[in-house]
Amino acid sequence: MKLTLAEPKYLKESIAIISELVNETRIKVNKDGLELVAMDPANVAMVNFRLLSSAFAEYQVDSDVDIAINLNNFKQILRRAKPNDVLQLEVAEDRLVVQLKANSVRTFSLPIIDIEEKEQKVPSLEFPIKVEMTSDNLNQAVEDVDIIADAVSFIADSAMLSLKAEGDLNTASIDIKAGDDITIEAQTAVKSKYSVEYLKKMIQGSKLADKVTVQFNKDYPLKLSYTEIDKVLLEFILAPRVENE
Repeated sequence: MKLTLAEPKYLKESIAIISELVNETRIKVNKDGLELVAMDPANVAMVNFRLLSSAFAEYQVDSDVDIAINLNNFKQILRRAKPNDVLQLEVAEDRLVVQLKANSVRTFSLPIIDIEEKEQKVPSLEFPIKVEMTSDNLNQAVEDVDIIADAVSFIADSAMLSLKAEGDLNTASIDIKAGDDITIEAQTAVKSKYSVEYLKKMIQGSKLADKVTVQFNKDYPLKLSYTEIDKVLLEFILAPRVENE
């Protein structure tokens, strides 16, 4: 395989975000693009990442390739990519070779490793709530509740999405009404609670896309989707915090 990416940020930022949740994983390379589906070690969060072949300046894949790597090591190399660099990926002798080309050519390589984990599949989930909003709106709301508690309730109906958090003494409530920057499709009113720590890692997807789709249900996983058309998809699925009444 030989892959050339003229906009390295889509791979660089994605791997940096994913590495906060997953240490070692497989990246599948096929005719459609790069794909990664992985679960965090605590089995609380799943990530689904696709970098489409249409995002590449050159995309040469003769047959499907399965690459298992340490994401933290990959992140450290990608961190060296500047915005005007052309990034090239190849596999040679059980190593992933990364070249950064601009005024100079910088070549890095990291080992392809053996990992035992079973192949993950994205579950088929149905949601009564679908909210499309600006990534910044969600970021601000999560950052607001972070100063209050380690868990946040998502509450939605057709008119409004609310995020509410309760600490020992303090509370926070952020109400985001349906309007120009937010559309809400709601079959019913829903409330569910999730970890703020995980959400803070996931909302970094805003570095890839200006919009985010939020889907959830009562005592059911939350799904966040960041999409840049014809380039990249970064999705997260987060298990709920279920509390006994």
